[in-house]
Amino acid sequence: MIRSVVDGIERLSQVTGQWVSWLNTFLVAVICVDVVVRYLFSASQTWMTEFEWHLFAAVFLLGAAYTFKEDAHVRVDLFYSQKSEKTKAWINIGGILLFLIPWCLVVIRSANRYAMNSFGIRESSPDPGGLPARYIIKFVVVVGFVLLLLQALAVMIKSLEVLLGRRKAIFETKQGE
Repeated sequence: MIRSVVDGIERLSQVTGQWVSWLNTFLVAVICVDVVVRYLFSASQTWMTEFEWHLFAAVFLLGAAYTFKEDAHVRVDLFYSQKSEKTKAWINIGGILLFLIPWCLVVIRSANRYAMNSFGIRESSPDPGGLPARYIIKFVVVVGFVLLLLQALAVMIKSLEVLLGRRKAIFETKQGE
C-alpha cells in the first residue's frame, strides 16, 4: 500500500511537471509578444508584465516537486554524489525531516492565510491596468508547497526503503549517467 501511495505522488509530480513545461512554453510566447509590442509599437501593458511574473512564479512553484522527483535540484553534489545509496538515504531523511518538511509546513500555513485574506478582499493589482484576482497567484504558492511536501514524503519513504533493503536506489538514474 505504501508503494502505491509513493507511486501516486510521483505520478502527480510527473503530470504536474509535464503541464508546467507547457506553461513554460506559454511564458516564452507571452514574453515574445510583450517584447514585440513594446519595441515595435512603443506600447507596454501593465497587465502583461504582471502576467509574465505570475507565469514565472507558477512555473517555479509548481515545478519544484517534479524537479525534486527527478533529483534535479541545485545542490552541492561534491560529497553527496560519491556516497553509497544508504548514506544518501540518511542524508535525504535528515534533510527532509529537519529542513524541508518544517519549511513546507510554515510556508503552507502562512501562504494559505495570506491567500485567504487576499481572496476575502478580492485583492487585485494596485497598479492601474494591472491584473485582477491577485489571490490566484497566492494560492499557487500554497499548491506548489503542498506538491513539494508530498514529493518530500515520497522521497523519504523511498529512502527508508533503501535503508531496509527493499529498494536499490532512491532516484532512478537518468540515461547517460
